[in-house]
Amino acid sequence: GRFRPRFVPPRICSAVNSGSTVWIIKSSTVQPAWFLHRPQSRNTYSLPRPRIEGTTMQLSQTRCKPARCASRRADPLRRTRTMVVRAAANVEQLRSAKVALETLIKSSSCHPIVIRLGFHDSGTYNKDGGSWPKAGGATGSIRLKPEIGHGSNRGLEAAIVLVEAIKEAHPDVSYADLYQMASAVAVEVAGGPKLSMRYGRRDVNDPEDCSREGYLPTAGQPFPEGSSSAAQHLRYIFGRMGLNDQEIVALSGAHTMGRARPDRSGWGKESTKYTKDGPGNPGGQSWTADWLTFNNAYFKEVAVQDDDDLLVLPTDAAVFEDAGFRPFAEKYVADEAAFFADYAEAHVKLSELGAEWDGEPVSI
Repeated sequence: GRFRPRFVPPRICSAVNSGSTVWIIKSSTVQPAWFLHRPQSRNTYSLPRPRIEGTTMQLSQTRCKPARCASRRADPLRRTRTMVVRAAANVEQLRSAKVALETLIKSSSCHPIVIRLGFHDSGTYNKDGGSWPKAGGATGSIRLKPEIGHGSNRGLEAAIVLVEAIKEAHPDVSYADLYQMASAVAVEVAGGPKLSMRYGRRDVNDPEDCSREGYLPTAGQPFPEGSSSAAQHLRYIFGRMGLNDQEIVALSGAHTMGRARPDRSGWGKESTKYTKDGPGNPGGQSWTADWLTFNNAYFKEVAVQDDDDLLVLPTDAAVFEDAGFRPFAEKYVADEAAFFADYAEAHVKLSELGAEWDGEPVSI
């Protein structure tokens, strides 16, 4: 009758995991197990994708050679099979880097600048820009010249220096991942929504792959592309990334944290009653009174504009002045939970724009 192979579990004969992300797994010589896929030929089997906690693995299909028979009576269907499994990212280092970022952000009150760092690295994405890395986006290119020298990135050298020690301690974590992780951690530790981030982004290392200047938002006139209004400018910039009106307004809500400094952006006051004593370097003008807490205060303050010590940029005012933006801004004034939900989706989407994944992305 038909041969019915029995299951024989594989054994691990070697593993490499000291800062590496490659495992070699080899089974004993076994009879073909029921879980093998249909062979493409007499000597080839496709093995199922293994699961290893905390990450997603890639499995290379291997060719299985028949065992040599000692005699004619030996089972000709006995096989030796080998699996080569590679993780998309070093999960242990990602987790450790996240803890280090939480400590850094809490101790130095650098929430706003690292949020801006993540936004400005991914916010250069052009959906019509071609293949990676020419389309820009979350590639880690912001650390390279000439991109870090762009006017819209003024002051972000400090953020890059802040997180560099964490990068050195976690060499398997890409710069692109580190900057997006820092941005997400800053939102979360400030009381914002939990963000379903994924990691495994590849870095660019060639200055020729930097994004050109003019791809990030400008606070007010003159707008480099010639937009006649702040709302038109926002739709031009974020529409190029593939974002819609709701996502534009939700992401604008990140201004609930941080300050503008006239020596960097050309906007804001030198100091106010909310910023004169810090924390961090004193000075600048914030959008909200409690500018290290993530909440919906930005929308409440921009709606009323009754405090001269709080900043309202032309692009801030546009979220209430423009008919397309206004319904979302008014919703976020009334419902912080709705703002958090929409913001979380928009932030994650922004963080993945233009990313080239080194294998399957992973969550931690």
